[in-house]
Amino acid sequence: MDKIIIENLEFIGTHGVFQEEKNLGQKFLVSVEMTTSTREAGKTGDLTKSTHYGFVADDIEKIFLGNSFDLIETCAEEIATMILRKYPLISEVKVCIKKPWAPIKKHFDFVAVEITRKWHKAYVSLGSNMGDKKGNLLKAIKNIKNLPDTFVTKQSTILETEPYGYTDQDMFLNGCIEIKTLFTPQELIQKLLEIETIMGRKRVIKWGPRIIDLDIILFDDEIINEENLTVPHPYMCDRLFVLEPLFEIAPYIIHPVKRMSIMEIKNILEKSSNS
Repeated sequence: MDKIIIENLEFIGTHGVFQEEKNLGQKFLVSVEMTTSTREAGKTGDLTKSTHYGFVADDIEKIFLGNSFDLIETCAEEIATMILRKYPLISEVKVCIKKPWAPIKKHFDFVAVEITRKWHKAYVSLGSNMGDKKGNLLKAIKNIKNLPDTFVTKQSTILETEPYGYTDQDMFLNGCIEIKTLFTPQELIQKLLEIETIMGRKRVIKWGPRIIDLDIILFDDEIINEENLTVPHPYMCDRLFVLEPLFEIAPYIIHPVKRMSIMEIKNILEKSSNS
């Protein structure tokens, strides 16, 4: 991808933990590196196909001079989030804030904070086999849509499936959605668990009946193995009720561990199930 870069915007700001920093102010240098595609703008000369760096600089100035942050980390987060929210052609942004007058009793050029933030693509599997099953799935999707900086970009049809593992229970309805979000994987799973709790999810029997079940199946091409989160989902390749709705909306997405497409994985599972 291409980049648009603004290097070392200079401001006098009142950011810092110490009261003297807030009273006197000091110099800061702000740089941003924005990932985008400049191909169409470069071929056509049409500014609407690019991101106006002058407007971005003005918006950075508004954040920087309109607030007094204790930490430049917070300021960097605000700038990164603003750019990703406001400028739809930007997929990723790096923000660096330099503080050359930091209160350190040593010789130095500057201290700085540099962060990189981006839009993520994730796939979430949904299931329900209690009460108004379809209504539960639609309500969960609505709750996900209401999360900040999160958009549902694709939605599968809803399928009726056999229960898995614990079979003495009602049939399930299952589906899958693709989302675009600024949340990290850990932040997203926490939000999904909160939605499950609000909707009345009770964890009584493993693989037992549930009013709603929300699982992160894939998150970008990340491989995550943590205490409360494993991505790709460890059982997704063994479950047609996960693969079928995922295949409907993302057949060519590559599983980052198996290095096969969802179509290939689904075909292999169907053949083994029929043999």
